[in-house]
Amino acid sequence: MNKLLIFPTDTVYGIGASVFDKDNIEKIYEIKHRPHNKPLAVLCANIKQIEDICYLNDFARRLINKYLPGALTIIVPAKENIKESMGLDMVGVRIPNSKLAISILEECGPMATTSVNDSGASPINEYDEIVNKYSSLVDKIYAPTEASSSIASTVVLLQNDGCKLIREGEISFEDILKLRA
Repeated sequence: MNKLLIFPTDTVYGIGASVFDKDNIEKIYEIKHRPHNKPLAVLCANIKQIEDICYLNDFARRLINKYLPGALTIIVPAKENIKESMGLDMVGVRIPNSKLAISILEECGPMATTSVNDSGASPINEYDEIVNKYSSLVDKIYAPTEASSSIASTVVLLQNDGCKLIREGEISFEDILKLRA
């Protein structure tokens, strides 16, 4: 399904397209005025979708089992299909804790996403404001069906058995490191 969608997640509204839809991924960068050196994250419906696009070590699996679905993005090595479609060696993945987002991801598959806003600005989380600004630019905007936190996810880079904090959000880095042992 080659569509450009805006939908609520458990954190902030996201704008997304299939990870295999290069044209709509490019449109996301254009709409947001986002530099191409800032990669998009990937939302997945379940661990199977994550395993289809990236490699997971034991620590990554522990983090997924404890915190996902939820507000944690883990950056892990990308498989060839993502290297080809998104041009990424490493990919940030997460499973949102949102029934609506999960149903969209089950239907569309993993989606390259980012927050709804101009690059560098605060995320826009008000449905009416999003509709006014973006309705002519995307195929569909979903209305919220459940509350979101408006706090972005914690992002960690898992590489060479190390764990580096990229952005702290709802989940503390201290709690994440407790699972390394």
